[in-house]
Amino acid sequence: MRCLCKQVDLKGMNNRMAKEINACAFVKLPTCVLGKPYNSLCIKCTATICRWKFFCRSFKLSTINSNRKALGVYSSDKTTNQESDNSKALKVSDTFVKTLKSRYGWSMKNVPERFLVVLMCFLSFVLCNMDRVNVSVAILPMSKEFGWSQSTVGVIQSSFFWGYLVTQIPGGYLADKYGGKLVLGWGVLAWSLMTFVTPYAASKSFPVLLLSRALLGFGEGVAMPAMNQVVSKWIPSGERSRSLALIYSGMYFGSVIGLLLCPKMMSTLGWHSVFTSFGALGILWWLIWNAWIKSSPEKSNSISQDEKNYILKQRTTIGNKMDRTSRDIPWKLLFSKKATWAIIVAHFCTTWGYFVLLTWLPTYFNQHLGLNLASSSFVSVLPWLAMALSANVGGWCADYLLSKGFSITFVRKLMQTMGLMGPALFLSIVSFVHHPVTAVLCMALALGLGSFAQSGVYANHQDIGPEYAGVLLGISNSFAAIPGIVGVALTGFILDKTGGAWYIVFGVAIGFYILGTVVYNTMGTGKQVF
Repeated sequence: MRCLCKQVDLKGMNNRMAKEINACAFVKLPTCVLGKPYNSLCIKCTATICRWKFFCRSFKLSTINSNRKALGVYSSDKTTNQESDNSKALKVSDTFVKTLKSRYGWSMKNVPERFLVVLMCFLSFVLCNMDRVNVSVAILPMSKEFGWSQSTVGVIQSSFFWGYLVTQIPGGYLADKYGGKLVLGWGVLAWSLMTFVTPYAASKSFPVLLLSRALLGFGEGVAMPAMNQVVSKWIPSGERSRSLALIYSGMYFGSVIGLLLCPKMMSTLGWHSVFTSFGALGILWWLIWNAWIKSSPEKSNSISQDEKNYILKQRTTIGNKMDRTSRDIPWKLLFSKKATWAIIVAHFCTTWGYFVLLTWLPTYFNQHLGLNLASSSFVSVLPWLAMALSANVGGWCADYLLSKGFSITFVRKLMQTMGLMGPALFLSIVSFVHHPVTAVLCMALALGLGSFAQSGVYANHQDIGPEYAGVLLGISNSFAAIPGIVGVALTGFILDKTGGAWYIVFGVAIGFYILGTVVYNTMGTGKQVF
């Protein structure tokens, strides 16, 4: 086999060569640097081999000549015609080998591409909750500046879910039809732009602010179904629980980062800064996502053949893969199965407590417990940090139990029961606790155990219908968005009418946790239904 630039033979190298070929200089590298299968490299071909594309791009023609002396590279022939005719190779000295290790060692690690996909999905969920929680903190100075009551604050907080609800099912359908990569990317861009303009919207008028928050939810609404579709294409079933747990834990890390940064940024730069800076981060993520990620292993030009074979071999498949139109999705069948309704009810009950705490916990800490969010930032983020860590522990535990032969149904129900009854237990305790440290500890335990649901109902869509994973998650997430609208607004109303009776707020959440546990254990399954 010869290099596509026609200069030199490539022996034992990967077939995946660059589509964009320039005249190149060839370097033969010692085995000690690249290993036996990769002992030669064309430094002018972009993306010559998937794992060396960053190394290749580091050596553009404009920099090769300036670096040759420092790197100890010399050419045996300087004539252009002779180079093309005789394919004179550049020789690499020991100095070049040492320089490669010191300067470009980071790029010589064979990192599986599916790990990069999981990382980028994780970061998108970090941004997702950073852009949610910033208003939960900024609402305190904003309500003073604009004179908002608790009921008004509840309406503002819930307006996010107006748009969030609308795009759940369409987001899942579009992800299944056009690919989760495209849908997730545009969703992140949309919500980041709306986050960026929030200060302007608040200063303009109250309806404009509500519209911007609804459009932010419109963008975030596609995140879960689109991500679910990406994971179903990229992640083998044996790695799915911990991959999903890591990605979903991004939401909790986003809450941690947001709650740590927002008070300090607001005290120095004003409340406007938490919206403009977080929005700009999302736009940066979108640029990287489009540059690096493909919608499936089959469409990637940089994945190794071994990894592609590994994914395709273990990935769950059903029938022929083909483009589907709306008539190909069996809507009636999806809603006729008990497994679908088990997921819907459990998802609804899980998010009631989660959304209420996500939006109102800073207010609870500040006004009920008397904590200063700026000076006690670590204490206020402890529950979300516990949730982020516990989600990954739950994911690893679920995959471990599956590897030991436990059924998917048993593992999903066990994880979901812990994710519902754990919060119910500790919210019942915190309802009668007034000491700040004890209350924060109970909240940390409640939310930490609640994150085990990421390996329960949140992973169950791909179990019962892997080819309709995006649509199924869109359906359940539509119902799960209702607590964001009703529960968040209802909490503000309760607090206004009762003078801050938090035990009522927690009691309602406990009731839904118990309901979800009963329904999911009665009707849920881990077997493939669709």
